[in-house]
Amino acid sequence: MSIDVNNESGTEVDERAILDIARYALTRMRIHPLSELSVIVVDEDAMEQLHIQWMDLPGPTDVMSFPMDELRPPSKDEEEPPQGLLGDIVLCPEVAKKQGEDAPTQHSMDEELQLLTVHGVLHLLGYDHEEPDEKAEMFGLQAAIVDGWRGENGVTGPSPAPTVS
Repeated sequence: MSIDVNNESGTEVDERAILDIARYALTRMRIHPLSELSVIVVDEDAMEQLHIQWMDLPGPTDVMSFPMDELRPPSKDEEEPPQGLLGDIVLCPEVAKKQGEDAPTQHSMDEELQLLTVHGVLHLLGYDHEEPDEKAEMFGLQAAIVDGWRGENGVTGPSPAPTVS
């Protein structure tokens, strides 16, 4: 899997963890190993510009996803998933830091960025949380992926509750 992490934010983030959890999520979702993903970490001003331009909403947000080839997890009957360009995930560490501090189970900015990375991957794969049943499915899958990755990597502590909107 080709995953690029580009930190343009000026904030120090755990790029290795972002890369690793993205790879774990894509593998768990059975995405073709030759697929490509880009993760860009930006500051609040850049995120606010993207949020206004693409969502027509004011202020910065935590994560945005821009799908390319509209890849989806393969069905159980498919032997080989298609490969392609997944798209871009844009993360904002300043918003992630605030969300981690405000969460019921307070956690670090990097832990929030890990959660947001998985959230972004799921959006690229067509998951959404507009309707209650969609939200339950997406957030359940998101928690399972984050918990699975943390368990395999010996990360301790409580799982952060989903703070993404």
